[in-house]
Amino acid sequence: MSGHDRADRRERILRAAVQEGLLDPESAALAAFVDLDGVNETVSSLHRAFPDSLRVLHAFAAKANCLVPVLDELRRSGMGCEVASAGELAQALEAGFDPARIVFDSPAKTRQELAWALDLGVAVNADSFQELDRLDEILATRSSASRLGVRINPQIGAGSISAMSTATATSKFGIPLADEGNRRRLLQTYRDRPWLTWLHTHVGSQGCPPDLIAHGVAKAVEFAEEINTHLGRRQVTGIDVGGGLSVNFDSDETTPGFDTYVDQLRAHAPALFSGRYEIVTEFGRSVMAKNGFMAAYVEYTKTVGGRPIAITHAGAQVATRTAFAPDAWPLRVEAHDSRGRAKHGRPVHQDVAGPCCFAGDLLARDRALPLLDTGDLVVVPDTGAYYFSTPFHYNSLPEPAVHGARIDADGRVTFRLLRPAQAGFQVPVRAGR
Repeated sequence: MSGHDRADRRERILRAAVQEGLLDPESAALAAFVDLDGVNETVSSLHRAFPDSLRVLHAFAAKANCLVPVLDELRRSGMGCEVASAGELAQALEAGFDPARIVFDSPAKTRQELAWALDLGVAVNADSFQELDRLDEILATRSSASRLGVRINPQIGAGSISAMSTATATSKFGIPLADEGNRRRLLQTYRDRPWLTWLHTHVGSQGCPPDLIAHGVAKAVEFAEEINTHLGRRQVTGIDVGGGLSVNFDSDETTPGFDTYVDQLRAHAPALFSGRYEIVTEFGRSVMAKNGFMAAYVEYTKTVGGRPIAITHAGAQVATRTAFAPDAWPLRVEAHDSRGRAKHGRPVHQDVAGPCCFAGDLLARDRALPLLDTGDLVVVPDTGAYYFSTPFHYNSLPEPAVHGARIDADGRVTFRLLRPAQAGFQVPVRAGR
């Protein structure tokens, strides 16, 4: 989908939402929307990027958008599901995923959670030597159809956002491959446990360029080859390459694309395309971010220190990372009138603030936009992953409704409720005289 088409679809959905009352300054001052057709097109582009000759399971990272109806949509589009907690596992099961198409990754799995996953036949990637000991204990008392592997940390360094980089020298994730003695210990671990048939790595997400990610995958593929050579048999038959393709938050264009990522994998890890390995991917943000947006009414405007400020209903409760780390997580903000039509006035530098009771609750600082007025709508694109789907309950602000949208060949927009608005504090209505 081109950037122009994406922007056009967003405005069509916005105007229809206002007309149908899904956005209303009194009863629905904030709402979020998922372009379901866009989701399906993105998933199709992911499938097309990998050769048909490979055995690939694209497992959506549920943390990126854990709404069960969204997970169900992704399942119907042919994806598996990667989960990082017992809660996400429960949501994946509720969404109808076959346990054999679910991957359980977490650095803190309890014995009970591991036993549950093994009983279901969910794939498990052990994050530490101690977790492998727990798996030994559980498997001594039961059999399991689960695919089992080890997560390694290739320790190749960080991208531009350190908090999103999981392959640094001291990352909490996985077994560090370069630490003294670990390579030899891992070789023995696979020799002692013939049921270990997978290897997993994950370099990071936003801020990690495709070549850095591919370099980390190459380290895992090289080690898989080393294990099999050392053991004299093809024990490692699957590579979980993680996810983490960065999203362009500067425009509606999708860059980099999945095809760019695959090109980097071919260049750095050609053995991955040999057909000797099954492959699992774990993309999340890159599947959902550009297929969702939120819209909020401007409640008040004021001028402080000479700068205009628009007070809206979208802030840290639905844009937590942007409020607390604005330099790492800037978002675009678009100005629309009360009917959802884009405003085209002279750009004025202004702040766009949220409703939370702390000074840093800002969607945008000193941003040049057509001057926002009370009753206008601000639209925040690229928020289909992590933002409105995982709200921050600051000030007990209620979760906004999330609506799925489709546009038919005639341009008609239809909506499906994906999450109802959370019941918040109800202001008593004073009876008229």
